[in-house]
Amino acid sequence: MQVKFNLIAVAAATLLAGSAYAQDLVVKIGHVAPTSGSIAHLGKDNELGARMAIEELNAKGVTIGGKKARFELLAEDDAADPKQGTAAAQKLVDSKVNGVIGHLNSGTTIPASKIYSDAGIPQISPSATNPRYTRQGYKTAFRVVADDVHLGGTLGKYAVTQVKGKSIAVIDDRTAYGQGVADEFEKGVKGAGGKIIGREFTSDKATDFTAILTSLKAKKPDVVFFGGMDAVAGPMMRQMKQLGIDAKFMGGDGICTGELPKLAAGTMADGQVVCAEAGGVEGEAKKSMEAFYAAFKKKNNIDVQVYAPYVYDAVNVMVAAMVKAGSAEPAKYLPELQKITHKGVTGTISFDNKGDIKNGALTLYTYKGGKREQIAVVR
Repeated sequence: MQVKFNLIAVAAATLLAGSAYAQDLVVKIGHVAPTSGSIAHLGKDNELGARMAIEELNAKGVTIGGKKARFELLAEDDAADPKQGTAAAQKLVDSKVNGVIGHLNSGTTIPASKIYSDAGIPQISPSATNPRYTRQGYKTAFRVVADDVHLGGTLGKYAVTQVKGKSIAVIDDRTAYGQGVADEFEKGVKGAGGKIIGREFTSDKATDFTAILTSLKAKKPDVVFFGGMDAVAGPMMRQMKQLGIDAKFMGGDGICTGELPKLAAGTMADGQVVCAEAGGVEGEAKKSMEAFYAAFKKKNNIDVQVYAPYVYDAVNVMVAAMVKAGSAEPAKYLPELQKITHKGVTGTISFDNKGDIKNGALTLYTYKGGKREQIAVVR
């Protein structure tokens, strides 16, 4: 009899626990990045940043509209391919996600943004910098980093005024990001009175650059700018060395990663590379960023590549808007997201009427002894 009573008690307790769990408000947050292919190390970095934020939010016991929220991350791989990116976006919409963090690349973020807009689902990109993303008129599109107009233009001016480039060559990978940042770099160079001696292009899958580098070598460049990602930049630097092109190598956030020295395989001279990352912190804010880097390393046993802290902040800013609205329904928290001010590890986040971050910073870096070293934060 006692055994039977105990079994009934256990069953009742399990039922109660199950119903309490069922009463939690389940909030699904989608995340999309390339976790396969040549820049999978960057996509995984982003995903780990999202997972850190989700786990911490669940541990805190966040309440939305009086209900305890349980956050779930629905992670998709777009392989940096626009077609796969739109398929991933549609899958997340069909799964009825409450919001999306991503995509990593401008080339996947831009086509996916229409799908999220049509579904009324807020999207925050932590890393897509092509200006077109937030200039399509979609009220659901946001980003937490400065765009290519700022990034490319600043690098172009820097190439002339600080690097003292007299003969500047430009190469891009013909992606939305690579071509966009290279175009803005070229404008920045010309605006500062500099000279572009050649413009070449490759692809984001290329491994042999002999023809374009040989063509540029004849023009004796002292600066080579590459609009693209580190997986292409590394081999390009190796081939520049083989061909005897002794020039400064510049690029945007796509090349400004912890992996670049490894991908360049020992061909990178100290101070040869100058790159810029969209985002940056100064003064007191540096402490929170350093704390994030340490926590990330402790949890994942690898260093941050580039964007993980921006992904982490993007998740938290989205959830902060839900808390303010008292709802995780996209239509209800979207107006709060549009007017939010949130202090994150990457600085204070608020958006202008296009969805761009206000007062976006850039951080200029070089590499010494195979390690990335900060030059300056500029706004």
